[in-house]
Amino acid sequence: MALVVFNQKGGVGKSTIACNLAAISAARGLRTVLIDLDPQGNATRYLLGGPAADGQPTVADFYDQTLSFTFHPLPAADFVVRTPFAGLDVMTASERLHELQPKLESRHKIYKLREAVAQLAQTYAHIYIDTPPALNFYTRSALMGASGCLIPFDCDDFSRQALYGLLEHVQEIRADHNPVLAIRGVVVNQFQPRAQLPQRLVQELRDEGLPVLEPYLPASVIVRESHQLARPMIHLQPRHKLTLALVALHERLHASG
Repeated sequence: MALVVFNQKGGVGKSTIACNLAAISAARGLRTVLIDLDPQGNATRYLLGGPAADGQPTVADFYDQTLSFTFHPLPAADFVVRTPFAGLDVMTASERLHELQPKLESRHKIYKLREAVAQLAQTYAHIYIDTPPALNFYTRSALMGASGCLIPFDCDDFSRQALYGLLEHVQEIRADHNPVLAIRGVVVNQFQPRAQLPQRLVQELRDEGLPVLEPYLPASVIVRESHQLARPMIHLQPRHKLTLALVALHERLHASG
């Protein structure tokens, strides 16, 4: 299973959700890899810590290889590094993704990530892809290479308006490039059950028939500690309410296919 976590809006929890679901998969004994396509590298730092990511192979190195003709390209697995967490690996991000993007676009390398995902799927049970907050070459590549898409939603009106256009983009890519791509659901993040606005927005999405997933992920300050310590919630506080919600979300995703 290859699952891309995508939203064009920043700050909705893409990296947090992708890393925590990946960590739960690995903790369940399923060999798992996360591909970090965001030049900011938040997912990379979350899983490796800041200095630990330096000097490692990156997804930019993988893309560099696609730009140079070679009879014997290195397999995608050669660009994957281990995390401190058993069964969880990562293909790390790089700031160089910015400069590579126009070259990759002009050379029509849009399907190279799909090829990498197909290779990695021979080794890993679960593949998670974290994306930049933009519908660009990298997010399109991820959507073309994945079997499912998760859309984080952070309970404000701006996010709601952007959601409709985002769903249309995903459906267009499915129709034109990747017929197996399924919208696995909208993940409600930073949910405050006692506040009226989040309740109203989520209910309106459900009333419109959008695939809103339960459970909703509660707002919690512990996420900042988790980021700072570079320890996903399943390893930091396995019985915390946010961890339990993430685990329940993971189980729901995999129970449904």
